[in-house]
Amino acid sequence: MTSQSLDDLAESFALFSDWEDRYRYLIDLGKRLPEMDNALKTEENMVRGCTSKVWLVAAWDGEKLKFQADSDAQIIRGLIYVLDLAYQGKTRQEIATLNIDRAFRDLGLDRHLSPNRRNGFFAMVERIRGFATHGAQD
Repeated sequence: MTSQSLDDLAESFALFSDWEDRYRYLIDLGKRLPEMDNALKTEENMVRGCTSKVWLVAAWDGEKLKFQADSDAQIIRGLIYVLDLAYQGKTRQEIATLNIDRAFRDLGLDRHLSPNRRNGFFAMVERIRGFATHGAQD
């Protein structure tokens, strides 16, 4: 999707003086995500633990994770963008060692997201980590 990194995103967030601007930027980032085919928006692909509807499908492209996710909430699409930067194209080892908690803090999400959105973010993280740990290999 993009060559931007989590560190680049943190630097971009730092350019905004208040959280409202960051919030709008996060929503704009979510608009960059490709649309998910409605056929993939099934009960089986729904992420549990999210207040909003969130669907996530994952597969292995060789040794690299390939996933797609979507939500009916714009701010959650922005969080999916963050997860895309964090996990897309990563190996099982990279996923296992990624400190997503640090990235969450670096972006200020720990201080500014509601508990429900925070829980939803980490429900998506657990879904990705679970797939990386237990998901089928190609």
